[in-house]
Amino acid sequence: MELEQFVTPGLGDSSYMVASEGEAALIDPQRDVGRMLAAAAARGLRVRHVLETHVHNDYVSGALEARAASGAEIAAPAQGGYGFPHTGLEDGGEVRVGGLRLVAMGTPGHTPEHLSYVALPEGAAEPAAVFSGGSLIVGSSGRTDLLGPDRADELARAQFASMQRLRSLPGSTRVFPTHGAGSFCASSLPSGERTSTIEAELRQNPSFAAPDQEAFLALQRGRLLAFPAYYRHMAPINRAGPRVLGPTWPRPAPLTPSGVAERASRGAWIVDARDRAAFAAAHLPGSVNVELNDEFASYVGWVVPFGAAIAFVLPHPEREAAGDAATQLLRIGYEALEGYLDGGVEAWRSAGLALRSYPTATAKDLCDAYRRGEVDTDHIVDVRQQTEWDEGHVAGSRHLFVGDLPGREGELPLDGELWVACRSGHRAAIAASLADAAGATVRLVVRDGVPHFLARCGPGAAQPRSQTAPA
Repeated sequence: MELEQFVTPGLGDSSYMVASEGEAALIDPQRDVGRMLAAAAARGLRVRHVLETHVHNDYVSGALEARAASGAEIAAPAQGGYGFPHTGLEDGGEVRVGGLRLVAMGTPGHTPEHLSYVALPEGAAEPAAVFSGGSLIVGSSGRTDLLGPDRADELARAQFASMQRLRSLPGSTRVFPTHGAGSFCASSLPSGERTSTIEAELRQNPSFAAPDQEAFLALQRGRLLAFPAYYRHMAPINRAGPRVLGPTWPRPAPLTPSGVAERASRGAWIVDARDRAAFAAAHLPGSVNVELNDEFASYVGWVVPFGAAIAFVLPHPEREAAGDAATQLLRIGYEALEGYLDGGVEAWRSAGLALRSYPTATAKDLCDAYRRGEVDTDHIVDVRQQTEWDEGHVAGSRHLFVGDLPGREGELPLDGELWVACRSGHRAAIAASLADAAGATVRLVVRDGVPHFLARCGPGAAQPRSQTAPA
């Protein structure tokens, strides 16, 4: 059995190409499947099959892209409700790739239809690997609340049964999950490792360590992170079958300042993907700052309405940045990419158009101002996740998670300067830009955040975890 893993760090996911005797199957491919097809061609492999473990909630599937490019047959869970031609697999169904059998194992829980695939080389007495999708994750297991609270308990019980089934595989079985570090699909913080073995997971995975179903359910209901708003659009797209983009993906074209202004006047969002300090120093009015890093798509998908038209302001080199931004957003179904401001902020300034700015600060600056009594704690806006807030925050500060801020800007006080903070400045930069666009006066805590403030200003500034923390 030959294997190659393709990691998409920002979404926390892995896709796999498994091959035998000149044939290959792609497992849970992302939409930009060209990288996988190129790897197959370089090895002289014929891509015969695409296998899906479940209906994905965090990215647009590349199954149809792969079929259009290679003629591969798609196999997916029979209970997935897919609206395009495919082979529906039930527990025990199998796909052959050369001398390799990929046998479906029913592992519902993360989603109701979920399958894992056990890899059985020809003549082998035991499986070589299991492709566990979003069920068994290295150091964790799939969360079961993505379909809403009404089904969470039912799916958690199914997930417990699936984990018991997976733990019965031989200890030497290699574990190749789809979700991993960086994904919001895990029930608890996953390991930084992308692959494992059943034996290793029996030693280290809390989801395997739960002694009974009730303990497992408590673990599933535990410290879950909020997940991006765009997730709710992925399953319907993947069931219906996403639009096939083909081998040459659309790329944003350069726009003049008047072109950007015209698009903004028609409702397009201006996403400024530059560094947070550069954005604070000068930015287009109404733009939102989401830095172009591995997490770019997730946070655009959190704060920009799904399907909205987007025009970019990009870091240099702009052409390369445009390609990166487009690839990340097309992976999650954002297709109305209008273009980017050619020449950036300087071109906007040269055209005589207005710019905005706001000051930045460090956690030390905030601590010093706090000690001098110059900061009303109600004007410190903590935009971290609820679990982070519960672990410790500035007493009297205002908690509003960055992903919840769009549409709730009216809750921010406008009677003074807001100090906006998170853990490292990344999420605070997004929130500060949204607050600035809403008319608030902001100061961004730019490179560090609340934990650094608490360490510097001492326990008198911290409120311990309690039941009185605001939602």
